[in-house]
Amino acid sequence: MKIKSISDIPDALFCPLKSWAEQSPGNWNILIGIGFILLIIGGILTYVLQKKMGKADERTKQISLNSALIMLCGVILCDVILPKEYMWQIFLLFKYSLAFIASGIYLAVRYKKDFLN
Repeated sequence: MKIKSISDIPDALFCPLKSWAEQSPGNWNILIGIGFILLIIGGILTYVLQKKMGKADERTKQISLNSALIMLCGVILCDVILPKEYMWQIFLLFKYSLAFIASGIYLAVRYKKDFLN
């Protein structure tokens, strides 16, 4: 695929994934399964670490707000990068999966830094 402008970059990156997913229903199901697994892992990670921090006070409220900001930035970044013309349902699933995982990683780092030391 020829890249003529900046807007062609996402299509050039994800066209091989599209062709692989459309080869067979098994490939499509693998892609959906991986997306759901990542979504569940990210959701559980975020939920557990939010509960481990305890009740909301001045310090934990700031950590929670930063976690939500990381999640929002992840969603916006994925909106910019991921194509919207094809396979948008799967990319929507991956967008929220990556946002939850990024938020969970931030919470894990802050939990280790603030609560375990």
